[in-house]
Amino acid sequence: MPIQTIKAREILDSRGNPTVEVDLTTDLGLFRAAVPSGASTGIYEAVELRDGDKSRYLGKGVINAVGNVNTVIAPALIGMDVTDQTGIDKKMLQLDGTDNKGKLGANAILAVSLAVCKAGAAHKKVPLYKHIADLSGRKMLLPVPSFNVINGGKHAGNKLAMQEFMILPVGASSFSEAMRIGAEVYHNLKAVIKGKYGQDACNVGDEGGFAPNIQDNREALELLVEAVAKAGYTDKVKFGMDCAASEFFIDGKYDLDFKNSADHDAAKVSGAELGDLYTSFVKDYPIVSIEDPFDQDDFASYAALTKNSGIQIVGDDLLVTNPKRIAMAQEQNACNALLLKVNQIGTVTESIEASTMSFASEWGVMVSHRSGETEDTFIADLSVGLGAGQIKTGAPCRGERLAKLNQLIRIEEELVSHLVFMGTCSCVLVESHGIVHIVIYLLIVVSLCVGLLFCRVTPQCTQE
Repeated sequence: MPIQTIKAREILDSRGNPTVEVDLTTDLGLFRAAVPSGASTGIYEAVELRDGDKSRYLGKGVINAVGNVNTVIAPALIGMDVTDQTGIDKKMLQLDGTDNKGKLGANAILAVSLAVCKAGAAHKKVPLYKHIADLSGRKMLLPVPSFNVINGGKHAGNKLAMQEFMILPVGASSFSEAMRIGAEVYHNLKAVIKGKYGQDACNVGDEGGFAPNIQDNREALELLVEAVAKAGYTDKVKFGMDCAASEFFIDGKYDLDFKNSADHDAAKVSGAELGDLYTSFVKDYPIVSIEDPFDQDDFASYAALTKNSGIQIVGDDLLVTNPKRIAMAQEQNACNALLLKVNQIGTVTESIEASTMSFASEWGVMVSHRSGETEDTFIADLSVGLGAGQIKTGAPCRGERLAKLNQLIRIEEELVSHLVFMGTCSCVLVESHGIVHIVIYLLIVVSLCVGLLFCRVTPQCTQE
């Protein structure tokens, strides 16, 4: 199915900043994709091309990226087969010719890559998640959602240094139940925060999490404990954190009070001291996953925590979904999970490569949104098609976040009789990955057998 037209435009993301959207057409119709944008970004990410014209959108316009799609990429791809995802992505990389997509822009390239993937699925007459599973060679799985319910760092105007405090409903029996648990804990958390700090403390950050004006990270964790207990899910919910520590790594120290203009030396700690703080968190709270606990180049501190913590240590700024950075981290045993963000690397093909490398080393993979999102739901299908088992897409609040979560509800409905929900297998047994993989394989086999025995013959079933 050849590409007929490609047209890009400038739209706004959930933070009111410009981003790139692409319409791609074939004989089957129009396929649209939009790219997200991050606030807390790693220095090794692919280049998000911005115009820099301060008289327009404060310099954040993407007219140049849009122009690159319309005048450079589109003419080169017209007539190519949309099912050749690898070939099309490779062609765009050749057109760019840089290591970091600095010429055309990762935002320009990714918008086209996502649209191509959607068109390829339609041409094959399969759902997008099935097409991605075919491209990746992975078994499909429904992920456990990580709900970012308390915001700090660059995502909120409070004094919390650490960026995200998450709840993971690993004890749920289905994705739908995980959604219900997440939503109920979220509303109970709002009541707890309102009772302690007042109504104005219930304001939300970029990703829908609450942003009470607190500074102590333990206080945020205590709020989660109280909300989960009040909702009645203490035995079904674990905690996760995204510390985004590169944002408060200043002059060789980690400044846990970096949002305060006054200089407080007592809040500045070494990598070892920060590692001890995380260890105490893991001891005192049901934390099973910590993302970006250290600066993006502090491999030694990462390796020490990964070795000693016994939990999932996720690399985001450390890895930037880049196979070269992943290889470096694997050589140094720096972490044991990848945070997969498609716009960090810029193509579907490279995203799949990054996940494949991670799975090969028995790492976890968590598919993730960005703080500046759109209503595009691609990452929901990506998490299922890659069999990632984990997805992070904000709080159960704000339309651009719920768009992804609601898409996963629809996918579960389509495949309810023969698709595994990860649950407790997602990240809580990172020190025993081999056993986990055996369990997952057995679950898949049993689930498929049940589907064959009991699933009525429907269009959804026959597609499988």
